Amino acid sequence: MRSACLLVAIFLVGIVAAAAQEHPAVAAQANTVYVGADGKFEAVPDTAEIQMNVSAQEESPQAAYQRAAKEVEQVRQVLRANGFDPKVATVGFFSVQPQYDWKPKQHVIGYRVATDIVLKLKDFSKIGALTQQLADANVSESQTLSYILENMDEAKNHAVEDAYRRARNSADTIARASGRTLGDLSYASVDTFENPRVAMPRMAHAMVAGAAAATPAPTEEFTPQNVTVTAHVNALFNLR
Repeated sequence: MRSACLLVAIFLVGIVAAAAQEHPAVAAQANTVYVGADGKFEAVPDTAEIQMNVSAQEESPQAAYQRAAKEVEQVRQVLRANGFDPKVATVGFFSVQPQYDWKPKQHVIGYRVATDIVLKLKDFSKIGALTQQLADANVSESQTLSYILENMDEAKNHAVEDAYRRARNSADTIARASGRTLGDLSYASVDTFENPRVAMPRMAHAMVAGAAAATPAPTEEFTPQNVTVTAHVNALFNLR
C-alpha cells in the first residue's frame, strides 16, 4: 500500500513538473489576474510542393547511376515542357546503396541509386498537368503533393492576436465578476505552433501511369486545405 502511494506521489510530481515546463512560472502578485488562452488562424496555402523520388537498381553502381540519370533527365524535360527551369527544383538527397541477399549467406545482388526532387509552385493551375505528365513518364518511384504556407509570420501574428483577445476577455470577465476593472498588461508570454499536416501515403507510379489523357487530374476542381496556425498566450493584468 505504501509503495502504491509513493508511486502515485511520484506520478503527480511528474505531472506538475511537466506542466511547469509547458508554461513559464509567474509569481502571484496582489491586485493582478493571470490568464492563459489559445488562439488560431487559418490561412490559404500559398505554395504547392511536389516531391518526386527517383531510383534505379542494377547489377553495378555505374549501371544504376546511368539509369537513374536518364530518368532524372526525363523529369527535367517534363519541367521544361511546362515552363519551369529545372534549376527551380531542389535535390533533397542522393544515395548509392548496395542491395543484399541474405540466403544462404550475405552477398551483394545489386546497387540502388536514389534521389529526391522537390518542386515548389506558386501557380496552382499547373499542378494537374505537371503531376499527370510526371506519372505518364513512369520515372518517379513515388510522387507526393502537399500545400504549404511559406509566409508563416503573418499567420502567426494573427493567431497571437486571437489568443491575446481571448486572454484579455477572460481577464476582463474575472475583473467584472469581482467588482474590479481590468488594468494594464503587466506580463505576457507567447508560443505559436503550426498544426502538422497529415502526410498522404505516396502512390507508386504503377498505380497512376497510363491514365487516359481526358481524365481530369485527381486535384482538379478541389480547394487546397487551409494551413492552421495556433498560438498560446499567458498574460498578467493589473486590477483596479
